[in-house]
Amino acid sequence: MGNGTSIGRVRGLGSAHHGPHHWLVQRFTAIGNLVLMSWLLVSFIVIGDFGHASVVKWLTQPLTATAMILLVVSLFWHARLGLQVLTEDYIHDAGSKFAAISALNLATIGGGAFAIFSVAALAFGGQA
Repeated sequence: MGNGTSIGRVRGLGSAHHGPHHWLVQRFTAIGNLVLMSWLLVSFIVIGDFGHASVVKWLTQPLTATAMILLVVSLFWHARLGLQVLTEDYIHDAGSKFAAISALNLATIGGGAFAIFSVAALAFGGQA
């Protein structure tokens, strides 16, 4: 095996084995999003009244609040995974790629934390 060419440096090393995990997690979050969004749509149809008081009353139920938090986590995680792949595929400069992925992580973690806090505040009787 040669050390002078790029193929000589990587020959025999095999794959990095990061792709299948990322792909599977993205598919699992997509299935979770489908199930939880279906639950949300059916719940909205059942509620009927979209006034603040009725939505807060609906959200104070433990099962509803838990499902809503799971939906938030799944949506933000799925969005992060998809946008990370997009960033890695189309941004080639290492510094720009690092900055974009860092901003993406901050935005998704911050948005998810804000959404979870909002659901929890309503579920525990606060005014979000």
